[in-house]
Amino acid sequence: MADDVLSQDEVESLLSSLDTAAPETPPQRAAPATASAAPPRSRELVTAYDFKRPERIGKEQMRALQSLHEGIGRNFGAGLSSLLRNVVEVKLTSVDQLTYSDFIFSLESPTCFNLLTAVPLEGNLILDINPSILYPIINQLLGGGTETGSVGRRPLTEIELRFTSRVTNLFLSDLRRVWANILPLDFQVVRIESNPQLVQIVPPNEVVVLICFELTLGNGEVRGMMQLCIPFNAIERIGNKLTANSWVGYTRVEPTDESYAHMGRTLEGATVELVATLARSKITTADLLGLRVGDIISTEKDICAPLEVAVQGTPKFFAFPGAIRGHKAIRIADVRQPVE
Repeated sequence: MADDVLSQDEVESLLSSLDTAAPETPPQRAAPATASAAPPRSRELVTAYDFKRPERIGKEQMRALQSLHEGIGRNFGAGLSSLLRNVVEVKLTSVDQLTYSDFIFSLESPTCFNLLTAVPLEGNLILDINPSILYPIINQLLGGGTETGSVGRRPLTEIELRFTSRVTNLFLSDLRRVWANILPLDFQVVRIESNPQLVQIVPPNEVVVLICFELTLGNGEVRGMMQLCIPFNAIERIGNKLTANSWVGYTRVEPTDESYAHMGRTLEGATVELVATLARSKITTADLLGLRVGDIISTEKDICAPLEVAVQGTPKFFAFPGAIRGHKAIRIADVRQPVE
């Protein structure tokens, strides 16, 4: 065994021979070195997964929810503009899924926290309206402007809650109309809370879908958020309907005879304006300023010619003037033919 032990000179000789042999390595052997660098590229395919925020809703369903609520933003903005007599822009900013606890801790307190039911869906939904946009809306409904100044952190009063219900009912009406293409839902406000921490509709780690709208009032100086929170367990059993194919199919349903009949019955009670024109004439501004009680204005209208009757500004009938039971009246004589 002693013969196998190398001396110090022999060890140094072996090391020196290895150093001199290294440069003689052929350059074509460098290919395995590049191949060995390939595994780090696979790291680009690895994505981080947060177990606290699991993605239980598919991307196709999320896209369907986004397309569904984009229409709500446009309709709600038009309705709110008409209610406030001011320009209101409502834009869908995001559709995300997160845990219920993350949603609750992101809200201000106090806030306008509306607890909703959507029969036949199970559980509750939440509609939160940020005070930064709610107070200017209420102020304008009361006849003021959009500049409310600094608003203290306080719950809404009973009067303010009444005005808030007009805004929420308008939003829920558009929500019913859009969701009817997938599933008829009856949205109702159960109660309104100011502290979101007091409402626990699902466990803290339960996944919810958060749909955020940005409201811009007037010239754009007043902005605020409105958020609709839908728990996953509420829409879990209708997930197969939240697909792009079903969404397109529902929106392209042809009208039926029943729908035409329903529309006709709905329009039967509508009020329309009926105007009968006695005559038309032209006079100068000077003569108009000089008119007094008892003056007579001459026209080219024949006293025996029928009057033109217009419905909502569109000429429809010919009629003759008269009276019945002490009231002025007209008797329809003919139907006016439409002008080609």
